[in-house]
Amino acid sequence: MPRNKKEGIIFGVTMCFLMVCGMSAYNLALVGKLSFAKFAVGLIPGFIVAFFFDTVIVGPVAKKIAFKLPIDKNNKLQIILAISLLMVTGMVTFMSIFGLLMRPEIPQNIVSAYFIGWGMNFIAALPLQLIIVGPVSRLKLQMWQRYFDSRYK
Repeated sequence: MPRNKKEGIIFGVTMCFLMVCGMSAYNLALVGKLSFAKFAVGLIPGFIVAFFFDTVIVGPVAKKIAFKLPIDKNNKLQIILAISLLMVTGMVTFMSIFGLLMRPEIPQNIVSAYFIGWGMNFIAALPLQLIIVGPVSRLKLQMWQRYFDSRYK
């Protein structure tokens, strides 16, 4: 877990970037338009929007709610799972709106399209977060921490 603001930023950028990459590829593949060009064009705006929601709205609210849940606050796994589940739920909620707005045309039944998209995104984002992105981001953070801990001793 991040121990200070700098580590929090490194961890957040890594987590956000990997999730945007994974979910962008997933959504482009779902609609049959996965190509490097389309992926690259959507990556920067997707990352900017996701990072904004992650740091300003979803992240702080998810952490606040997670620490109010009846979980063992001394159990690192329970904290990680609670925060991850809440973060994925919040980010999918906001980023599914972003995905609708990025479409070339707005669907006729926008409410139905939103909820279908939300469900499809949630079932991909949760395992992506729990199995790949979360562990990779925590590993990168641990490597960063070990490097700087050993360097400044």
